[in-house]
Amino acid sequence: MRKTDNFARRRRERLLVFIALSIFTILNLVPLLWALLTSLKDPADAFTIPPTLIFEPTLEYHRQVWLENDFVRFLMNSLIVSAGTVLISVPAGSLAAYALSRIPRRSAGPILSTLFTIRMFPHMLLAIPFFVMGSYLHMIDTYPLLILALVAINQPFTIWLMHGFFLEIPRDLDEAAAIDGCSSWQAFRIVILPLARPGMTVAALFSLLLSYNEFLFALVLTGVDTKTLPVAIASFGGEDITSWSLSAAGAIGIMLPIVVIMLLLQRHLVRGLTAGAVKG
Repeated sequence: MRKTDNFARRRRERLLVFIALSIFTILNLVPLLWALLTSLKDPADAFTIPPTLIFEPTLEYHRQVWLENDFVRFLMNSLIVSAGTVLISVPAGSLAAYALSRIPRRSAGPILSTLFTIRMFPHMLLAIPFFVMGSYLHMIDTYPLLILALVAINQPFTIWLMHGFFLEIPRDLDEAAAIDGCSSWQAFRIVILPLARPGMTVAALFSLLLSYNEFLFALVLTGVDTKTLPVAIASFGGEDITSWSLSAAGAIGIMLPIVVIMLLLQRHLVRGLTAGAVKG
C-alpha cells in the first residue's frame, strides 16, 4: 500500500513539474512566435487591434534584411568577434579554473568572490574605460579591442563554470600523472583536459552566446567596419512603427545561426551541464 502511495505521489510531482515547465516554455516562446509573425506581416497588419491572425504572409522584409541591409557583413563581424572571444576566453579560463581548483579552498575562495564581484559590475561602468583606452591606442572600430573587452567581462563567468568541472575531477589523477613523470603542464594537458572536454564545450557555448548577443560594448567600441548584428538591427528603424516588420525580420535572422549551433551541439551541452553538477 505504501509503495502504491509513493508511486502516486511521485507521479503527481512529475505531472506538476511537466505542467510548470510547459507553461514556462510557452511564455518564452510567445515573444519569438510574435516576432516571427510580425516579420511576415505588412506593417498595416502588424499593428491591428485585435491582432490579425489570418493574413497573407510576405517574405519581403526578410529579403530586404538579407539582401539590402548588409546583413551578411554584420553577421560575419559577429561571428569573427564571437569566435575570437571563445578562442581566448575558454583556454585562459580553463587554466585559471584548474589552478584555483587545485589550491586550498581558503585561498581560492577570495579570488572566486572577487571574480564574481567583477562580473556584477554594470557594463556601462566598464565600457567607458575601454572606450578611453581604445581611443588612446587608436583601436576603436577594430576587432581586437572588442574581443579583448568581451573576454574581460565574460572571463569571470568562464572561470566559475570551469572551476566546477575541475573540482569534479579527482586530484588522485594529478598525483598519478606526477608519479609517472609528468610535469604539472603535462598532467593538465594529457590527463585532466580530456576529462574536462564536456565542461569546455559548455563554457565555449555560453561564451559564444554572451559575445554574440552583446550590445552595449559593440555599440560603444565598433564603427562602420566592425558593427555587429545587435547594433545593426537596432539601426534598422525600430523606433518607427512602419519599420517594425523589418526589425522583426532582423531579429529572426540573428537567431538562426545560434539556433543551428545549439541544435548541432545540444547533446554535448546536456552532457556537459550534467557532468558539471557538483555539490558544494
